Amino acid sequence: RRSRLAALVAGSLGGLALIADLGRPERALNMMRTMKLTSPMSVGSWILMGFMGTTGAAVALDVATPMTRRTRAEGVARVGESLASAGSAFFAPPLAAYTAVLLSATATPTWHEAADELPFVFVGSATAAGAGLSLVTTPPAETMPARVLAAAGAALDLVADHRMGERLGMLAEPLETGLSGRLHRAAKVLTLAGGIGALVGGGRRPTAALSGLALMAGSVCTRLAVFHAGIASAKDPKYTIVPQRERAEAAARAGHGVTQPGEPAQDA
Repeated sequence: RRSRLAALVAGSLGGLALIADLGRPERALNMMRTMKLTSPMSVGSWILMGFMGTTGAAVALDVATPMTRRTRAEGVARVGESLASAGSAFFAPPLAAYTAVLLSATATPTWHEAADELPFVFVGSATAAGAGLSLVTTPPAETMPARVLAAAGAALDLVADHRMGERLGMLAEPLETGLSGRLHRAAKVLTLAGGIGALVGGGRRPTAALSGLALMAGSVCTRLAVFHAGIASAKDPKYTIVPQRERAEAAARAGHGVTQPGEPAQDA
């Protein structure tokens, strides 16, 4: 119940942030009229609404189920609660990933080039943070699933982040320098410490709470690091010009450059 309530509050805050980003509430309502599969913002808005609807239903049925005990409605309430929980779990991964898709759909160099790994970074980070919240709010005797999930989320986050850094090449520089670099290093330390602490010492209340707090703080640092890295890459022209030049040179070597249209067509 605590995790469901936390998810409902977090989703509500996300909805408010979406409205603030759009500028006016009626714009958010207009986005819900149709779904544009080519628009990450549109798809993400529908995912958020689906998550909020199923999570809200799960919370309501969780509260209502004890009231229906020993009545004909008890079985219906329990089935409804299970279905709502399954729906919430279905929408959770794409909800965590869609902001990464939204960022990578822009022309911002570091965000755009991180399209392959960034969704996995965000999903792992969100999973670790959600499980971390459960470690803070739930008695240790009941947290074994959350501990395993926290460790798995932390591992996914760190592995995807490492792969992203290797593939980005020079476009990873904004993520390793300045404010974003400090946030990125803090995120990795907090996530690693929180994941290990959750798995190894999560059965003890102080360790579980500290691990959960570390995972949540690591998730915040991850997102802030990615945000500031993207802004930094957009401000420095070299992160736009150099990759473009490298792609043009690679195309020219393959015979597909602007002055080398490729092999002439063969006569039939």
